[in-house]
Amino acid sequence: MTSTAPKPSVLFVCVHNAGRSQMAAGFLREIGADRVEVRSAGSEPAHMLNPTAAEAMAEVGIDITDQQPKILTPETVKTSDVVITMGCGDACPIFPGKRYEDWELDDPAGQGIEAVRTIRDDIRARIETLLSSLSIAVDSNASTISTKDAS
Repeated sequence: MTSTAPKPSVLFVCVHNAGRSQMAAGFLREIGADRVEVRSAGSEPAHMLNPTAAEAMAEVGIDITDQQPKILTPETVKTSDVVITMGCGDACPIFPGKRYEDWELDDPAGQGIEAVRTIRDDIRARIETLLSSLSIAVDSNASTISTKDAS
């Protein structure tokens, strides 16, 4: 059950892989740097990222516009150490020995920037807690600006 990978692999899953899971992956790539393998996928991927989610992330210095929604496969789940679901219901396959968390977050689809900022800030706090639980130090000097300083 121990992974041969030198670093933990975290998979974020939501239905469309266009908002919540992409924001979470963006924060983990930024804050976790090269200490974590980051993946995201969706049970019914959208054709493109949620532009409001991308805008909210850009406000804190993280560009996720180069990401594309991807389909969730059993292999992606099987090869991940931690699987974090965000409203994908029963679409995510369950494999023994994996760590699963379900983050209850509002869906940013169709919401304005103010609502998406709140979701973004919640995700960032959860990412910092996740990193701590993986015994990965959170760099307080990460290149992202504090959400308190965002204008």
